[in-house]
Parts: sequence; C-alpha cells; structure tokens
Amino acid sequence: MKNWSEFLEAEKKEEYFTSLMQKVNEAYEKGPVYPPKEEMFSCFDLCPYPNTKAVIIGQDPYHRANQAHGLSFSVKPDVKIPPSLKNIYKELKTDLNIDPPSHGYLASWAQQGVLMMNTSWTVNEGQAGSHKKLGWTKFTQRVLQVLNGHEQPLVFLLWGNHAIEAASGIDNPKHLLLKSPHPSPLAGGGFFGSRPFSQANEFLEKEGRGAIDWRISD
Repeated sequence: MKNWSEFLEAEKKEEYFTSLMQKVNEAYEKGPVYPPKEEMFSCFDLCPYPNTKAVIIGQDPYHRANQAHGLSFSVKPDVKIPPSLKNIYKELKTDLNIDPPSHGYLASWAQQGVLMMNTSWTVNEGQAGSHKKLGWTKFTQRVLQVLNGHEQPLVFLLWGNHAIEAASGIDNPKHLLLKSPHPSPLAGGGFFGSRPFSQANEFLEKEGRGAIDWRISD
C-alpha cells in the first residue's frame, strides 16, 4: 500500500464501512459528536503511511467540547491538558528529561511519523464508549492489519489493556511492541518508569529509521 487515501478508498467499497458511516453520520445529525467530522481521520492526514514509525493506540476520542481533533491523547493548543496526557508528559520528563510544554497539541509527533489512532474514532458528547458498537472495531482491525504488513519496522506503544488487546493481531516479527499500564491516573501509576520514548528511539535508530524528537515546542 502506498498511502492512507488508497486504504480509505478501498474500505469505502466494503459493506461494513458503508453501514458504519451511515450510523456515524446519523449520530452527527442527532447531536454533538467528537471529533468534528472533518477531523475524524486527521491522524492519517498528519502521518502519511510511508512515514509511519510508531503507533500509539488510544480508546475513545475525548468527549468534551473542543477537545478531540483526531489524534489520540492530543488536544488543541488552547485546551486544558487532560490528566492522562499530564502523566505522559511526566514520563517523558523522567525518560528523556524533556520538559512538558504548556499545551497538549501533539501534531509535531504525528508529523514525524507517530500515528496516534483511537479504536473508536467518534464519540457522543459526554458519553464515553458510545460509538464502540457502531462498527469501528472492524475498521480498526483493518488499519492494524495494514500496519502489521508495513514494509518498514514499526514500534507500537501499547498503553493499557485496551491497546494491548487491540494490537493482539500484530505478529510481524520486524515490529516492536512496548506494553505498559495506561497513563490515566485511574490506572494506579504503573505507567511511570516504563520508558516508552527512549525504548522506541533505541529501536528506530537500530533499524535505521531515525529517532523521533519527542520535544514539543511552546
């Protein structure tokens, strides 16, 4: 496969995807759904398929107004940093001594080849998990299947049981799976000390793909 648009065009011809989009569009018509429809697949726009080096798998988009914009864990620059992302920044400081920025906008990671996807790609306002059964599971499996067959070695940063389970089909031995507890404060703090950023860079450099600059400028 050459690019994500090629992938999406192929999926649009599948019956499951047509049914999924019909349900998603109906949800947008009934009330607030996040992210905005035009940003539903922005993780693909910001991280082209050939450039992909690392994959971060989230669960739901943020379900409050102005938060979700299509990148897992990321929020727009003027939005309050969510608790899970605060903990990601704490681990980044411990791991690579990178000071946390004043915002939670992670687009610079995506532009360097970090695909930040969720397993549910839309959500009703204030209702976590509300679109889980619309059919996104099949789509996510298809995305991960394509990534499993990527021509280059990838590193998967799997934070929490949901991400680990979602990536259970990643069996290509060229890829690296880094598993840890979720960064959410509700997960008990096991995420701290997992060193995902330095481990990812060590792998990418060893494979000749180049390290990711995890610093985020203010």
